[in-house]
Amino acid sequence: MDNNQRKIWLGGNILPVNDAKINVLSPTSQFGLNVFEGIRCYWSDKKQQLYAFRLDDHFKRLHQSIKLMRMESPYSTEDLRKGFFDVIKANNYKEDIAVRQTVFVDGIGGTWNSTEPVNMFIAPISKHFTPITDKKGLRCQISSWERISDRNLSPRAKVGANYINSRMAYLEATHNGYDTALFLNNQGKVAEGPGSCFFMVRDNKLYTPPVSASILESITRDTIIRVARELLSLEVVERDIDRTELYICDEAFLCGSAMEITHIIDVDGYTVGDGKLGQITNKLSDIYYQIITGEISQYNDWLTPIY
Repeated sequence: MDNNQRKIWLGGNILPVNDAKINVLSPTSQFGLNVFEGIRCYWSDKKQQLYAFRLDDHFKRLHQSIKLMRMESPYSTEDLRKGFFDVIKANNYKEDIAVRQTVFVDGIGGTWNSTEPVNMFIAPISKHFTPITDKKGLRCQISSWERISDRNLSPRAKVGANYINSRMAYLEATHNGYDTALFLNNQGKVAEGPGSCFFMVRDNKLYTPPVSASILESITRDTIIRVARELLSLEVVERDIDRTELYICDEAFLCGSAMEITHIIDVDGYTVGDGKLGQITNKLSDIYYQIITGEISQYNDWLTPIY
C-alpha cells in the first residue's frame, strides 16, 4: 500500500491520513502531552492471517501510561481494541505493519498541565520484518546524556515528551559517526538504547538491566527473557551492568517493537565478540520470528488474529 493513501482512526472516524488534523495549539502539539504504544502485526502467508503481537499487554501498558499522566481518558480497553481492528480492516492490510496508537490531550488553549479533553488516533503503516542476517549490526556510543529516571521523568510511561531524551542521545551518536547510542542511568549503570532495551551475553549467560535501572518495562524485553529461559534453557540474569562490561562481552543486542532484535558489533570503538552476529542472538531472533508468525504453538496466546 502507498503509505500516503492509507487511512487512520481519529476521534472515532476513519479518515485519509492527509485529512486527519490536530490543532497546533493543542497540548499534545505544544508540549508532547500524549502517551502511545507501537504495536506490531505480522502477516502469515501459511495461515493467510495477520497477527497482532501481545496486543493485550500493549493495551495494559497504555492504560498505565494514561494513569501516570493523569489524563481524563474516556477510552476503555474495548474502545482501544475496536478502533485498532477497524482501522486495520479499513486498510485491508495483508502484510507486516506497525500501528501507532496514541492517546493525547486535545483542544485549543490548553496548557502543559491540562488533563482533558482526551482524544486518540490509531495509525497503521507498512513495516516489514527484517531478518537479523540482513542487518549490518550496530555501532554504539555511550551517550554523554543521562537516561531519564523515576525521579524526574519516568521511562515507565510511554510519553511523547520522554523521547526528546532519546533524540538527544541518538543525534549525538550519529553526529559522531555511530549508528545509535546507549544510555547510562543516574547511578552510572547501563540503562537502554533510544527506544530499545539492551541485552548482552557473557559466558553463555544472558544479562539485561532490571526494570529499576531507568528502562521502559518493555514487552519485547519480557518476550526475550521468557523465550531464552523456556526454549533455549539459558540463564537470564537481570542486574546492573557496568559500562566496561560492554567492552568485553561476547554478544550484545538491542530490542523493541520497532527494531525487533538487532545485534551490536561495536561499543565506543571496542569490538563486541568477533564483530559479527553471535549465535545466541541469532537463535533468539529466529525463534522470535517463528513466534510472531504463529509457528510455535505454545506462544499462540500472544497472537491476536485480525481477520
